[in-house]
Amino acid sequence: MNGKDKATVTAPTAEDIRALVQPNRVHRRAYADPAVFELEMERIFSRLWIYVAHESQLKKSGDFVRTRLAHHEVLVTRSDDGRINVLRNRCPHRGARLCMSERGTSRLFSCPYHAWVFRPDGSLSSVPHRKSYPAEFDLNDPLNQMQRFEQIAVYRGFVFATLNPNPEPLTTHLGEMTDVIDNLVDRAPDGEIEMADSSFSMEYRGNWKLHMENANDIFHPSFVHSSSVMPARRAPANASILDQDQTREMLMANGFGYEEWEGIQLNGLAAGHTYMTNFYNKGVLSNQQTDPVIARYRAALAARLGEDKANAVLGMNRFNNIIYPNLIINAQYQQMRVVTPLGVDRSLVRIFCFRLKGAPDEMFHRSIRFLTTLGSPASMILSDDVEMLERCQQGLERDDGPWVDFSRGLGGDRAEAAGAVSGLASEMPMRVQFQAWVNYLTAEAA
Repeated sequence: MNGKDKATVTAPTAEDIRALVQPNRVHRRAYADPAVFELEMERIFSRLWIYVAHESQLKKSGDFVRTRLAHHEVLVTRSDDGRINVLRNRCPHRGARLCMSERGTSRLFSCPYHAWVFRPDGSLSSVPHRKSYPAEFDLNDPLNQMQRFEQIAVYRGFVFATLNPNPEPLTTHLGEMTDVIDNLVDRAPDGEIEMADSSFSMEYRGNWKLHMENANDIFHPSFVHSSSVMPARRAPANASILDQDQTREMLMANGFGYEEWEGIQLNGLAAGHTYMTNFYNKGVLSNQQTDPVIARYRAALAARLGEDKANAVLGMNRFNNIIYPNLIINAQYQQMRVVTPLGVDRSLVRIFCFRLKGAPDEMFHRSIRFLTTLGSPASMILSDDVEMLERCQQGLERDDGPWVDFSRGLGGDRAEAAGAVSGLASEMPMRVQFQAWVNYLTAEAA
């Protein structure tokens, strides 16, 4: 959407938004209407806590990460005073983008257009040919600094930011989902995790919500991923010493039968967070692996936590933990995905991997294999999913079928203190996400 399009969009009213979501279905406008998308940017991606970086990417002064916060491209930096800053990636002189690198280290950020130079805290360091500016031109004038976004919070190394001037505490928004962040960090024998230097990214032509829905849709894998399930079933066991059947078993998991899917529990929280439990329970994917690498790892973890606590940490079996609106964490294989809306019909998926400090190197290698098998642009699994998301978007852009059905499992959800729980193949996670979506879009400004 260009600036002209955005300017002519009429914002939907609260009544309009409520009319888009019914107990068993959602109107296509939720995915295809630019006006609805703009309201999402204002009420969800500007008001909620959004993940922007991990502290391990910002170890020293000058370290930075380039990412997005609502419509703004931002630089997350570490300045000389040790502070984490979120700065708009825009020169206040003529509006040029300052930095094109995704991450790195820079003591100064120089605008490529007229060479205004900024420090990592966003302050203006110098301008060339200073005497050509008026006498009252002040390097310290806030209007000459990079725009700062002040609301930043960190939970166990995960950095979140919001444009909301009066946000609720980060831990309140996270709620029960602090458990999965705790679990990921607690799995490290040294008590710290570190993000790998490299990551994957993939853009698809579809609305951001499609990916978040798909992550907890346990009914689709047997159909969508059949092209990889069948070859995996035919492959001989123990075919690769390096892989130890990890890839084969991951691919085969998408071909679970009815009884196996029935054992998976779906969970949804009022804030829109959802996750599934009891997914990887067999063989090399099980939490109870006993091979030499895992034995060394367990011993190192127990040395720090004690046997009982180590068993509890490794016993948490939760998959595709969605922290609303756009963060997905898998603690067991130290994976994270961030889905960034670029437009009503364009989304960017970035996939990251963490290293558990103090764990055997082989553990990190297994995490990388998990990432490349299931979450990289070359993955048979992710490419299948993206194909389906784009087909959905193509269909939703037509006005000849206005509703999307989410009735599967309706009536079978079980209410619990923190939210809702459901069993086999229910679309409860989507219903939970959309109820939160309505609440956020119809809420008055704080």
